[in-house]
Amino acid sequence: MAQERTVYRVLFLGLHDRARSLMAERIMQREGRGRFRAYSAGVDPADAAHPMALQWLRNLKYDVAGLRPKHWRELTEAEPPLAFDFVFTLSDEAHGEMVAGWPGQSITSHWEIPDPVLTDDDDAEQGAAFADAYRMLWNRITVFVNLPLASIDHLSIQRHLRAISEQAETA
Repeated sequence: MAQERTVYRVLFLGLHDRARSLMAERIMQREGRGRFRAYSAGVDPADAAHPMALQWLRNLKYDVAGLRPKHWRELTEAEPPLAFDFVFTLSDEAHGEMVAGWPGQSITSHWEIPDPVLTDDDDAEQGAAFADAYRMLWNRITVFVNLPLASIDHLSIQRHLRAISEQAETA
């Protein structure tokens, strides 16, 4: 008898949903290989995605069609509302919003990733910041998607997520 396949819903929550969370959404979609459905949102969403985030994703052959900042309530108050299996916050502000009363029974983790948009206006410096953010996200997401989620309990998942969030970033 074939085992039923689970598709996990994952939300990446940032402050403005203009760079890190959008990048994470696309990385998860690709690396999750159909086992994950990724979304991104912000606490105080920007009007548009950051152009360098979109360019970075395009250069790495990610589909950026329809990628846009949105408030998390757009997802949780939709009809029908989306429930998430996992919520990853990528900034302290987003983490504070989640702790203040996140809806549902999601497994949560805080992955503090420096915002590459906040670097100086120098294109080279900002490019390096985007490269670092992408690398950190890719490393954490690829470890996460390879966890045996269907065969480990909630507490073990939380321990794994804590270890992923604390992992040392290497080149």
